[in-house]
Formats: sequence, structure tokens, C-alpha cells
Amino acid sequence: MIESELLHLLICPQDRTRLEPAPAELVDQLNQAIVAGKVKNQGGQEVSQPIEAGLVREDRAVLYPIFDGIPALLVDEAILIQDIEGGHHD
Repeated sequence: MIESELLHLLICPQDRTRLEPAPAELVDQLNQAIVAGKVKNQGGQEVSQPIEAGLVREDRAVLYPIFDGIPALLVDEAILIQDIEGGHHD
């Protein structure tokens, strides 16, 4: 996981808002959808590799996946949370 000293420095590359660790339940739900072949990132690419963790934008609309301890902080790599949760989010 990302150290707290580093976490407060990370911001969304799209709208420059804060990011926070994704809840474990959301990561589990996302990984189930990935295994089922139902997840695409904002760039339109299918996400085929389960993630170890994620960073959620403060509006809870977008998740940036973390692979091998490295957050993928590119707009095209982001995953819309409403797509994971079946069309509804907080």
C-alpha cells in the first residue's frame, strides 16, 4: 500500500482533487468484474489483470488502479466506479 506521507501528495490528474485508498470491498468487487471480463478503463481498453488496490477520487466517481505497488495515475487508466457498481455510486 502507499505510505501516508506519499498519499497526501497524490491528486487526480483529470480534476486535481484528492485521492484516497479504495475500500477493500470496492477492490474485491472490481476484481470480480475484471475476472468476468466486464471492466474497461476510460481509454476503452479491457482491464484483464486484477488490481491489488486502488485510489478513489474524492467525489467517488473514479478509481485509479494500483499494480505492483504503483498507482496508474493516467486519465485513460481510470475506471468509472459507476461501471463497477452497476450504474450507481455514492
